[in-house]
Amino acid sequence: MTNALIVIDVQESFRARPLWQTVDNPGVVANVGLLVDAARAAGDLVVWAVHAEPGTGGVFDPVNGFVRVVDELRPADGEPLLVKYVHNAFTGTDLQHRLTVAGVRSVTVCGLRTEQCVETTARVASDLGYDVTYAVDATATFPIPHWDAPADQSVAELLADPRTLSAEDVVSRTRYVLEGRFATVKTVKEIIGG
Repeated sequence: MTNALIVIDVQESFRARPLWQTVDNPGVVANVGLLVDAARAAGDLVVWAVHAEPGTGGVFDPVNGFVRVVDELRPADGEPLLVKYVHNAFTGTDLQHRLTVAGVRSVTVCGLRTEQCVETTARVASDLGYDVTYAVDATATFPIPHWDAPADQSVAELLADPRTLSAEDVVSRTRYVLEGRFATVKTVKEIIGG
């Protein structure tokens, strides 16, 4: 096996937040599902990662029950489910070891958030020598508040603030910084054919 699909943070934690109503790609879960099905059919390794923030009391705190893969998707028997505590799926997990043992040379990354955990995982994977494909339409993100915006800003306030970085701009920027440097950026259709 030389290929792996890394599914990053496609978890209920995000859907439990009010910000979910602003998700830029409502079809992200379905698109991730297409990649998972294709990877399984090809005999590729599928690795799942979820983000946890123990002790915070929020939706990423495991005690609240949201730190789990979304209900529509499920890891199959034998597919590892890693818990990560930082932005990339390598640091603090045994992901690199699992990929090495399986003989993986190329990875496809997908999940949440486009510019955060998925992009960071793509960059680290590239630095570790993997050939990286970034599945742009199997990722999703949200508008990003200005760094001076109040931490308790409502979704309505976020959207009304002219300093907010739009999700569209976030995705565009991510494509620019990854393509040809850290990854090949492709759509799900380009990855699985059809």
